Amino acid sequence: MRLLASLTAASVALLAACALMPAGEPIPFDRRPVPAADPGSTLPEGWQHGAFMEIFVRAWRDSDGDGIGDLRGLTESLPYLQELGVKGIWLMPITRSADHDHGYAVTDFRGIEPAYGTLADFDALIREAHARGIGVIMDYVINHAAREHPAFRLSTASTTDALRDWFIWQPEAPSGWDVWGKHPWYPAGGAFHYATFGPHMPDFNLRSPRALAYHHDSLRFWLNRGLDGFRFDAVPHLIENSAKDWNDQPESHALMRDVRALMRDGYRQRWMVCEATANPQRWAGADSCGAAFAFGLEHQLIDAARGKTEAIQRVAAYFTSAPPTMATMLSNHDIFAGKRLRDQLGADDAAYRLAAATYLLLPGTPFIYYGEEIGMAGVDGLPGDAPLRTPMSWTADPASAGGFTRPGVKPFRPASDNAATHNVAAQRTDPASVLAHYKTLLALRNGLPSIAVGRYEAPQVAGQAMAFQRATDDEHTLVLINYGKAPATIRIDRLGANARYASEYPAGGARTQADADGRVHFALAPQSFRVLRRER
Repeated sequence: MRLLASLTAASVALLAACALMPAGEPIPFDRRPVPAADPGSTLPEGWQHGAFMEIFVRAWRDSDGDGIGDLRGLTESLPYLQELGVKGIWLMPITRSADHDHGYAVTDFRGIEPAYGTLADFDALIREAHARGIGVIMDYVINHAAREHPAFRLSTASTTDALRDWFIWQPEAPSGWDVWGKHPWYPAGGAFHYATFGPHMPDFNLRSPRALAYHHDSLRFWLNRGLDGFRFDAVPHLIENSAKDWNDQPESHALMRDVRALMRDGYRQRWMVCEATANPQRWAGADSCGAAFAFGLEHQLIDAARGKTEAIQRVAAYFTSAPPTMATMLSNHDIFAGKRLRDQLGADDAAYRLAAATYLLLPGTPFIYYGEEIGMAGVDGLPGDAPLRTPMSWTADPASAGGFTRPGVKPFRPASDNAATHNVAAQRTDPASVLAHYKTLLALRNGLPSIAVGRYEAPQVAGQAMAFQRATDDEHTLVLINYGKAPATIRIDRLGANARYASEYPAGGARTQADADGRVHFALAPQSFRVLRRER
């Protein structure tokens, strides 16, 4: 094997003695070059402008009764996602990991976590999703690996090994560093390595051409199988220049620009989005990722839904400067972005619906966190991010953890606290349910190009009411939202003399006509919204 052939006898001895090598089955390490081989794309142009569902495979659906969700369980539930109206799926890490849970401590960048299935299961998921017009992207952790990864073991074992420069080493721990209150240099193999997120996840040295080529080859490995793109984790931390300049460095942007070029030049209709918490709008530019999550906006969206005037104003103003390639959300898998939406808004179902309506009708690519579409809560009393990553609630059956697994099987984590009332089975046939509300919103987005890809125009706020317009060259839509618990009136000007608007939501609502000056006064019920489309 190439791996063994590259080791000196001294390296082998050191490797065997390395304290970072727990006993167990060897971890695969495929680092062969992978040339681009685009299988093509059957997805429609612009598929990435539809709403995505962020899915934690471990928590989505258990098909084989081991208490852990898997790829086959996801494939079996694709009709649900198609019926809901999502156009994309973001898979949280599905590659082999050291933790076998959150998945960001990767041990094999080209292999499936065994509990989730096989590469054949992955291929089947891609094939079946595409047959339903749904694209699939997956998490890719380019910044770091698990300390159990074979490359880090070899890098640790010998200063002369070819993989030494794949990671960042110093003979002594540099002074003056502080990353989120911690010193990021950790001892291993008689030296110190750099790790942004702790000693269990050492950072790659992405100045190393060989380490970078390994990642590019691994990206092509998945793209060649038909994957539609990636969500890149922790991109501001790819390059550190000093104890002062360790975050959001120009070289990191250049690295992601090169990844975009790899995807653009070698493949059709692929898409990528980046996680960058501190300055996300910069990462959404053409000089970098091209799309990035709109961190910070999620808190304003939820406060706006609560009726907080300052938050409403910030939401209205956001896309006047932010690029339309931002990816929006209300919550996600990380607790720093907030608890699950149901846990933040509690019993205020009207506010819940308004929060959903706002981000699904604004510009950007919206990401629904699995279970949000049924009002799923977390689980009280669990540590860290665990309350956010509980089994999906399919039914009210407590014996199967809300239909997540088979009756009598213990799930990897307790079911949602409100699984008995907020589950797919209970809401699927209820036209007044949260699930029906999300279906309606996604139908609006999918059916109106002005909402999916249109310009953002003329935002305005009057008290607790907000209005904005979405437009393409062929379609003009008006969105009105009253976050207050009292009726509101908002005046819209310059709509065009005697312009007529049909009601898209609520469906069948009365038509509206502007006066000769292009002005309309709209009366809005408490905690309500309207969507109107200009008639030709």
